Amino acid sequence: MTSTDPAVTERVAAGHRPARPRRAARLTPMLGPAAVAAIAYVDPGNVATNLTAGATSGYLLVWVVVAASLVALLVQFQAAKLGIATGRSLPELCRERLPRWASLLLWAQAELVVLATDLAEFVGAAIGLRLLFGMPVAPAALVTAALSMVLLELRQRGRRRFELLTVAALLLVGAGVLYDVVTVGHQSAAGLAGGLVPRFAGAGSALLAMGIVGATVMPHAIYLHSAIARRPATGVASRPGRPASRLIRKALRLDCGIALGGAAVVNVALIALGAGLGAATAGAWSGDILDAHARIAAQFGGAAALAFAVLLLSSGVSSSGIGTLAGDFVMQGFLGRQIPSRVRRLVTMLPALAALLAGAPLTALLVLSQVVISLGVPVALFLLVYFCRDRAVMGGLVNAVLTTRVAAGAGLVVAAAGLSLPVLLML
Repeated sequence: MTSTDPAVTERVAAGHRPARPRRAARLTPMLGPAAVAAIAYVDPGNVATNLTAGATSGYLLVWVVVAASLVALLVQFQAAKLGIATGRSLPELCRERLPRWASLLLWAQAELVVLATDLAEFVGAAIGLRLLFGMPVAPAALVTAALSMVLLELRQRGRRRFELLTVAALLLVGAGVLYDVVTVGHQSAAGLAGGLVPRFAGAGSALLAMGIVGATVMPHAIYLHSAIARRPATGVASRPGRPASRLIRKALRLDCGIALGGAAVVNVALIALGAGLGAATAGAWSGDILDAHARIAAQFGGAAALAFAVLLLSSGVSSSGIGTLAGDFVMQGFLGRQIPSRVRRLVTMLPALAALLAGAPLTALLVLSQVVISLGVPVALFLLVYFCRDRAVMGGLVNAVLTTRVAAGAGLVVAAAGLSLPVLLML
């Protein structure tokens, strides 16, 4: 078929070829999913764990945050590659390539992880509302549920809008943390540099390190990222499963590097904030979130306290929406079935609502949620490595041998930390 457009005809007659899409235009469709996954790395579990680490150990465990963030970058990069290379999410590949009984078991543990994640995020958002408005826990839980439904509705109206909102939430959390770090002060460049040297100071710091690792590498973020990365790489790959150009790898490195690098900066800043509060209170503060807000308000003013409450609320509400979306992909992938998102949201938030309405201790709920999540970490990691090493699955985006070995080694370390956490917490 020949074009009837006079402009095109004139260009062809003059010997001009149609211009190829600019590289930036070809990169753009692949950017954004990592920002959605990165919200899981600044959820209320991260806030609580890193603040406690800073308050009780100073800058000692900065190296743990950096190491865990590097592992997270590797893991999420592979999850995105898997989605683009196969056109399938990790749960879908499990359903297609593993026995039925295995898929059912994997679905059951993944659903448990999603519920535990939802519990932590509800607690964080409820605390944020309580700090902002003095709202009791029960009404705060109901408001959190309503806000998460609004986020879900926004997702239904368009992928880009949802991604932009998650980027805004990530920036809001980061801005709140950095503002409070500067306001509280007591920064130590020497302490930060020293914190990059791997070491522990007793069993307490080792336990905190495992908590940081367990709160950083999140199973539901792996399932989610592999699902939302499934978008056409126009002009780069002919169809899912076929070898893709180096442009895809470059786009994914850029997307993951910016989003997860930003999350790493936020987590290091949370340790600095905890260390600053610990120094400002002469060690009287041990890491409790509600007490942190009260001390910030008393010593550093209302603006700093407001920033702290807003960052916690933004973290809880946005990560709650991400958890719901992950749950949708988990059920659809492992079971091949889908229920309306609104119905699923109502069902998955019932345990969190029940716990909060019953008046369960907030800190204990956060700890319990992290224990359950830590048990799901090794499952998601080893499934990801298993598929990404297979050229028949990944095509041109298959892992190099060295990448597989590094990923497997990192997975063993993270799995050991995650599985040790419940045991240590019970001692």
